[in-house]
Amino acid sequence: MVIANEPDALHTLSVISYFRLASFFRPLEADKHTHQFRQGCTLEQVMALYEFDTALRDLVFSATRIIEIALRTRMNHRLSMKHKPFWFTNVDLATDGHLFTENLSSVDRKLRRSKEEFIKEHFARYTKPTFPPAWKTLETVSFGTLSKLYGNFARKADKKQIANDFGVPQHEFMISWLESLTSLRNFCAHHSRIWNRRYAVKPQMPRRINGRDWLTDFTFPPDKLYPQLSCIAFLLNGIEPQNTFTADFKALLAKYPTVDPTAMGFVKDWRNEPLWKSL
Repeated sequence: MVIANEPDALHTLSVISYFRLASFFRPLEADKHTHQFRQGCTLEQVMALYEFDTALRDLVFSATRIIEIALRTRMNHRLSMKHKPFWFTNVDLATDGHLFTENLSSVDRKLRRSKEEFIKEHFARYTKPTFPPAWKTLETVSFGTLSKLYGNFARKADKKQIANDFGVPQHEFMISWLESLTSLRNFCAHHSRIWNRRYAVKPQMPRRINGRDWLTDFTFPPDKLYPQLSCIAFLLNGIEPQNTFTADFKALLAKYPTVDPTAMGFVKDWRNEPLWKSL
């Protein structure tokens, strides 16, 4: 590897550990077994990949925040109106009793740790029931717990209605997307590499979504980032039609022209996919 400025390289390694950067070395290797770099490879190229991944994580994290807030709002509205404010404490509304217990324990832990003023005021005023109503309690839980509450809800018609609120045709797809995005968001929260990772949790991809811009080419690897970014773009288009997620992603690629989108699983003609050329 060519290191043009040794003091800069030493400074970089003093603030970013070698093994965090090591994952960004691999795309620039000529031999994956001996770890020999390609001729002319530079540390600046490695850092460009690192900086791209950092910016991409910020973009994804911001997008999933919008999705999380919208999901929480729709669940509160749909389920609380139909099944009363304490539906999340009713085991009869859960598919899996064991998961119900785990979810409720997670909700309780988050609630007890909450520093939100409206939670403090609630417990100062009320001692029963154990939990505040859903529209207060669910504001304290994580995206992962919210996803599990949705997935374990027993009434399929209600889950389908919430999925349809986001333009997703079936609740099975919505469950899959939320599980996938929860996992992706955790990688972002822990500052882990996301751009060329292979993901164990993969979203189910419908071949067609009526009335909405979607994908036409499904030759992408299902365990790469492209399908997850496509789910994010689709959900955001339903939540905020004027969002700039796809435009921001394209601008990020333009800023780092050495990044190969195929490493993220993007198909060759992805820019002409209805979902990705909409903005």
